[in-house]
Amino acid sequence: MQASKCLELKIPAIAVSEEEFELLATSLDALGLAEETDADSGISDRIAWFAIEENEAEIRTTVTEAVRQHGISSELISLNTLEQQNWETAWQKDWQSMDIGKNLRVRPSFCEAPDDGRIDIVLDPGMAFGTGTHPTTQLCLEAVERICGEMPPATLLDMGAGSGILAIAALKLGAGSALAIDMEEESVEACETNAAINHVTLKALLDDTPPKERFDLVVANILAGPLVWMAKELAPCIGGHLILSGLLTTQVDDVADAYIKEGLFEIRRDSQAEWASVEFAPQKP
Repeated sequence: MQASKCLELKIPAIAVSEEEFELLATSLDALGLAEETDADSGISDRIAWFAIEENEAEIRTTVTEAVRQHGISSELISLNTLEQQNWETAWQKDWQSMDIGKNLRVRPSFCEAPDDGRIDIVLDPGMAFGTGTHPTTQLCLEAVERICGEMPPATLLDMGAGSGILAIAALKLGAGSALAIDMEEESVEACETNAAINHVTLKALLDDTPPKERFDLVVANILAGPLVWMAKELAPCIGGHLILSGLLTTQVDDVADAYIKEGLFEIRRDSQAEWASVEFAPQKP
């Protein structure tokens, strides 16, 4: 069920680095991140939003304690409750068009794009994760663009698809078909909505386990823990290439070991700040 409210956390940018804030927010399963700068003062705040499913007081306590454990005084933070409608528009004021990779652009549906020949990926994510702003999404998009440039896959699986951004990018880059799977209903809906906006066709399923089929390209931008748990079921899906992200650089070895144990061969690693992606193939390169 989609949360009807969310908790908005604001911390002055001078109190926490961008990388540390991303680590904090990701560890608490943030719905989204942003940075807001006051036009008059030039002072910036880092912002994260968290779903309130049931006990709001418990969520507030969890977030406050996590902030304290990162060495940030509770006096510096601001916590506000937003109704669903307010959350769904809160991210819009901070999200702008972004050029990614050699020829991709990701932009929100409310921003116009210049006519410069880039491949335009238009998103309206709502509550679903995946706007292209996070380093792990950018790493995956760059990998998808590179692989599709070499030979577009006939079939693609996007596991933990979020907004559907990776599947949509692959389809626009020449992939034949795409299956997007996510365990959240709002993500499945976002995949279908965004595919229609981008004039591509994909199949979106509500599930939390990989299918029994094989795919030329598989992408999974989730978190280290689920990727490790999923290795035994996901590895048999790899027909040609696997891209994994959602990882800190310190987590790559453990995740890679889980897939190597399933018979895959690591072929590449990339990183951006504290975040990383790792790629595999079923045969040695």
